[in-house]
Formats: sequence, structure tokens, C-alpha cells
Amino acid sequence: QVQLVESGGGLVQPGGSLRLSCAASGRTFNININTMGWYRQTPGNERELVAAITNSDSTNYAGSVKGRFTISRDNTKDTVFLQMNSLRPEDTAVYYCYVRTIATRGYAKKKTDYWGQGTQVTVSS
Repeated sequence: QVQLVESGGGLVQPGGSLRLSCAASGRTFNININTMGWYRQTPGNERELVAAITNSDSTNYAGSVKGRFTISRDNTKDTVFLQMNSLRPEDTAVYYCYVRTIATRGYAKKKTDYWGQGTQVTVSS
């Protein structure tokens, strides 16, 4: 079982920056982390993808954050980061870390998705 611990949310003024971190722990030797990413959700809306990064460092961003947010990962620490610059009030949301693992047992592979508990990001003057 993999656990995710997020940190870095908070209150920031428009135009400011925040850096979110999400550390995964608890995986065994036969479990590899594939994709890591961040989603966000506001009240009454569905959770939406913000950014994702694969284990080959291929990235994908929501159009609304391209050029402002940067996702990265440290595979030695099973940690994913989201650097958020030029924040806007519409970026206000609960941000959730996401990790997809692939467990290997013989020739079988099993994908499992994990979610963090969420961290509040509020952009307001």
C-alpha cells in the first residue's frame, strides 16, 4: 500500500508563487511508480488535471496553467513537485496529488491509482 503526503499549500496574493510537494512511501520492490501528477477541485466541480509527468519525464499540462506551472519529480525520493508561478484567483482550489503504480508479479502487472488527502491553495488579495 502506497501512502501520499502532500505539503506546500496556503494563501498567496495574485501574481505570487507556491510550490507543492507530494512524497510517496510504502511501496515494495515489485512496485514501480509510473505517472505522478496533480489534480484540483473547486466546490461543485469535477476534479480536473493540472499537470502530470511520466517515469520517462514526459509532461502534460492543462491549458490554463501552461507557461505558469512546472511539474517535476525526484525518483530517488518518490516525490513529485508542482511549482506554481503567476498565480491567479481562478487557481484557487484543493490540489490533489496522484500517483499510478505498476506492481509486477511474475508475468502479471497490476495498475493502482493513489490519491493524496488534498491541500488548499487560495489566491486572494
